[in-house]
Amino acid sequence: MVPSESSQPGLDVDRLAAYLAGHLPGGLAGQLTAERIVGGRSNLTYRVTDGASVWAVRRPPLGHVLPTAHDMGREHRVLAALASTAVPVPQVLLHCAEESVLGAPFYVMEYVDGVVLREPAQTADLSPAQAAACGMALVEVLAALHAVVPAEVGLGGLGRPGYLARQVARWHQQWERSRTRELPELEEVTALLAAAVPESGPPGVVHGDYRLDNVMFDAGRRRIVAVLDWEMATVGDPLADVGLLWVYTELAHAGLGPATPFRPDAGFPAPAALVAAYAGRRPGVRLDKLGWYVALGYYKLAVVSEGIHRRYLAGQTVGAGFEELGARVPALVHRARQALATGPP
Repeated sequence: MVPSESSQPGLDVDRLAAYLAGHLPGGLAGQLTAERIVGGRSNLTYRVTDGASVWAVRRPPLGHVLPTAHDMGREHRVLAALASTAVPVPQVLLHCAEESVLGAPFYVMEYVDGVVLREPAQTADLSPAQAAACGMALVEVLAALHAVVPAEVGLGGLGRPGYLARQVARWHQQWERSRTRELPELEEVTALLAAAVPESGPPGVVHGDYRLDNVMFDAGRRRIVAVLDWEMATVGDPLADVGLLWVYTELAHAGLGPATPFRPDAGFPAPAALVAAYAGRRPGVRLDKLGWYVALGYYKLAVVSEGIHRRYLAGQTVGAGFEELGARVPALVHRARQALATGPP
């Protein structure tokens, strides 16, 4: 085997090359090289190639990792289960549960050629109608995901009853493990969420972080070719995804981040339009408690941001933009409180 090069933080290419040579059918065709795919704020993803084939490798972040988070086995299981559905996902090839190769579990999947919309330059040439179509594609795929019956694809045992109550408890536990400061309003929101948990409908597959830059479009930006970043996926109440999509879209329209490739006046649908389109594709789904799910989305995003902020303070992040997340946490908590106070958006 030709010696490999271009190791990245979190990925020793020589060790990975030895593993792939022994586990991929046909081994490697040549020298393995790797580069990190930028844009994520949590798990790390790399593009690796032997000159003939290209793969994507995904592993947990460096440093402080919360219990139950960044589960590579869970991501691999969900992607494999959804391969037979209408949800576009990359084909998974290998899962390595041992930490001896990269210092953490990881999995290998096909590298999908497409574009993740993150920068305004990627959408500047789109008309308002085309921008709106991107939003409708996002909703269409989410509705397709929520139409999957978990038991029919082998995911019936992935979740447990009481998903929403466990979400509140889980994210408060994550806050306790991640916090870098005291935020009394977060404790108030925790109590309010726990006291008003809605009754869930039939369980479905929940992505857990569904947003515009967690999907990949084709080169023409007309069709979604892959849904990415399944680290929080489970079986539970699908409306958690709808509430979080509202949150991400509302933040983008308000210019509060995460960054969006669409200007507020570019034609990308407002949160209410996305939810209306979702309701049209999921008849019978009740949305009268959507305000609670929006609050949960803000609460969850606040806790995730605090965890990333903690890793940033410890020098354990890779890439740019992490320095901004800590300042957003109190504002996200306040928006959660507002969503609970005003009811359904």
